[in-house]
Amino acid sequence: MVTRLYTHPVFLEHLTPPGHPERPDRLRAIERVLDDEAFSALDRVKAPEGDQATILYAHPENHVARVRAAIPETGIASIDADTSASPKSWQAAVTAIGAANAAVDDVFDGRAANVFVAARPPGHHAEKTTAMGFCLFNTAAIAARYAQKRHQAERVAIVDWDVHHGNGTQDIFWDDPSVLYCSTHQMPLYPGTGAKSETGAGNIVNAPLAPRTGSETFRDAFLSRVLPSIDNFAPDLIIISAGFDAHHRDPLAEINLTEEDFDWATGQLMERAARHSGNRLVSLLEGGYDLQGLAFSVAAHVGRLMKG
Repeated sequence: MVTRLYTHPVFLEHLTPPGHPERPDRLRAIERVLDDEAFSALDRVKAPEGDQATILYAHPENHVARVRAAIPETGIASIDADTSASPKSWQAAVTAIGAANAAVDDVFDGRAANVFVAARPPGHHAEKTTAMGFCLFNTAAIAARYAQKRHQAERVAIVDWDVHHGNGTQDIFWDDPSVLYCSTHQMPLYPGTGAKSETGAGNIVNAPLAPRTGSETFRDAFLSRVLPSIDNFAPDLIIISAGFDAHHRDPLAEINLTEEDFDWATGQLMERAARHSGNRLVSLLEGGYDLQGLAFSVAAHVGRLMKG
């Protein structure tokens, strides 16, 4: 089976203010690097627009209504100091959800070995009732719930290696032992959550990394905390919240990873997916704001997914 890639032109139409790090050029950089002949075997599929009802798997109706009402007819509207919306942001967010849910279908129905979704806006900071941190809806959380509802997955593991803690995913699954959430992230750093002591119902595993640490510390956190937790949990599906802003070039943080670290971490999670999940693995783009660091890291990540 192939590695599938979902993306869509509408993701470029989610506009942010000039100088904002979460910008359309991020996807253009990914598109360029994946146009290389090395990725010719990628199964490239246009992302489908999602079923808006699935947003309610992770967010209440009043939150959905607030986000919908915040979408401007023209220009760019601020939702908070970091988060904005433009006229196509609703369609972009719903299509990102559609792509993530389609990826879940693909790995459960045997149409792909694994899937990478190159979408924006990102999602892991969106809490149950709050859009924040560049995120409107929590795509990974919705996809996890979709796997449970559509494919009867009993246990879903979400592994988040974005350099910022996924406070939204932690919030949504705080008291739900059917979803394991594991996060490596810089601390202290936005959004200020993610201490080791934050364990939810025993299903939250935080591995904070001190500023200016690098490969050795990151890999140790994976080997000592993340991977044993996955082995103990034995998930039916692994979802990666794949942020690449822990790369040493990234302007928003101080963790010094290289693309080789993302290759390695991808391989480790593929091994766990083979062991526990029938190889079912879905990866969703989150952060990554230096265009070169992002492109090289995504190339390493997708290249490793394609190796099977």
